Amino acid sequence: MKARETIVRMGTKIGAALGGLSFLVFGVIPGFYFGSYGAMVVLKHLLGAGGEPSVVVRMVVAVGSMLGIVCVGSVHLVVGSIVGTALGYMVASVTSPSEAKTPAGEAVRTQ
Repeated sequence: MKARETIVRMGTKIGAALGGLSFLVFGVIPGFYFGSYGAMVVLKHLLGAGGEPSVVVRMVVAVGSMLGIVCVGSVHLVVGSIVGTALGYMVASVTSPSEAKTPAGEAVRTQ
């Protein structure tokens, strides 16, 4: 059973690493855009249609951009680790040796 747990944990780590890599390749720019757009929508509802580009507005947009990047990154990491865990369970079920079974009528002899 120890080998199975090791294989599953390794699959989780590899999946999280691949999720992080996919975030760096495919997720940084969309996270930036989603976060900044969300911040702009919130500011539009708070300040009305025309908001002046003041320091507070720029700070809110910057925080929204960072929040979008963090959210997209966490989604990539979680999905990658879930996929890695599932693949780890599949590999463990294929490669794990089956336990030796004794016939019901025979007793196990120890010396």
